Amino acid sequence: MLRVGLVGAGHLGKIHLKLLHQSEKYELVGFHDKDVETGKRLEAEFGYKFFEDFDELLSQVEVIDIVTPTIYHYDYAQKAIDRGIHFFIEKPVTQTLEQAESIMKSSSEKGIKAQVGHVERYNPAFIATKGYIHHPMFIEIHRLAEFNPRGTDVSVVLDLMIHDLDILLSIVKSEIKEIHASGVCVVSKTPDIANARIEFKNGCVANLTTSRISMKAMRKCRFFQQDAYISVDFFEKKAEVIRMKEAPKEPSEFDMIIENAEGEKNQILFEYPKIEPNNAILDELNAFADSIEKNTPIQVPLKDGTEALKVALKIAELINK
Repeated sequence: MLRVGLVGAGHLGKIHLKLLHQSEKYELVGFHDKDVETGKRLEAEFGYKFFEDFDELLSQVEVIDIVTPTIYHYDYAQKAIDRGIHFFIEKPVTQTLEQAESIMKSSSEKGIKAQVGHVERYNPAFIATKGYIHHPMFIEIHRLAEFNPRGTDVSVVLDLMIHDLDILLSIVKSEIKEIHASGVCVVSKTPDIANARIEFKNGCVANLTTSRISMKAMRKCRFFQQDAYISVDFFEKKAEVIRMKEAPKEPSEFDMIIENAEGEKNQILFEYPKIEPNNAILDELNAFADSIEKNTPIQVPLKDGTEALKVALKIAELINK
């Protein structure tokens, strides 16, 4: 088991603490938070050891889980690197592109392993459908959330859309050609709703819409490719694959056959990939442990987190203009 500590005991940090405590791959040494009162209250309530001194916590662990507000990510990551500690870091990886590139370079030079918390990579609906997605040429993504004052200090692009940017970049293996974006500040001082159209050099086009002022939640990706349409519902954890193939010569009465203007007949097939329930956060934390102990590939390395941040910052810049 890896000795692990956590910094940042906010809403998400509390979830991470609980899962690290439950995991069979980690031994939770304790946690640090700038708010001493909160730290001592959590220690009394759950029994997790609270360290007022972050350096003292670092001296006792092999891995640190960074779940602070993004503004503090770089400083804590750099301290971990200086001490030779592997680190898991929540998204966005850092506040600026320069910070992300800096910790990516220094961690690589020192042989420090790091993973970014883009948790949707571990969503069971996405896992079940990845094998069906091949060279999509149009992608439609909607991430709509009900209003929550927590997180409105940053643009909806860096708060929510960045999840989908990571998914998009993990699927489309092509350089970006052009980005168009717009957004509106509705209830906060940063954009609450945003839309981005991303054109890739291979011809793929992606349209992303993200809102944190919707009446109901939605997290859906739709992939359109030759002879197939794949729908992934990240929120409901459902997936649907609709494919076309040449119609059989003697179709049954239950086969769905369509004929185009040229007289070509095709059969429409509906598939519903089996979704295996999981705890995505626990899975990403455990996968990181395996990358350290078993040297398995890191599924969301700093490079991926940096690329998602780079595109998110570009979209935010276009909106501000």
